[in-house]
Amino acid sequence: MEQLLGEFSTGLFILQTVLFVCLVLLLKKFAWKPILDAVNEREEGIRNALLSAENAKKEMLNLQSSNEKLVAEARAERDAMMKEAREIKEKMINDAKSEAQLQGEKMIAQAKAAIESEKNAAMAELKNQVSTLSLEIAEKVLRDELSNKESQTKLVVQLLGDAKLN
Repeated sequence: MEQLLGEFSTGLFILQTVLFVCLVLLLKKFAWKPILDAVNEREEGIRNALLSAENAKKEMLNLQSSNEKLVAEARAERDAMMKEAREIKEKMINDAKSEAQLQGEKMIAQAKAAIESEKNAAMAELKNQVSTLSLEIAEKVLRDELSNKESQTKLVVQLLGDAKLN
């Protein structure tokens, strides 16, 4: 350091100071301004990007909450539709059961009516056959009775006796 102080030249010092000041002025005019402008522009771009990211985040949160609302509404609508479908199914089953029961009762009533009708027809037929057989038997008995004179007289006496009792 002593050597530097011993060789110190004032003219050289002034010349170097002037050159340094000129260099600083040239750098300020041509280099620092574009560099500072670029730095400021980049800073503004970063600030805008951060604002855009913040806005996008808020919008995403809004969309997420609206999506959750839509999902909840869709679930509620689905549940309501499922409940309605179950009610319709139960109603259809109950209607089918009651209709089947009514049809069964109607068929039973028709079967009973048919059985009663057949029974009445069979009874009428049986009565016809019985009356026909009775007439045939009575006719044969009367022929036998009427063919014999003594039997005829006995029959007339018996009938007259019955008539008096009545």
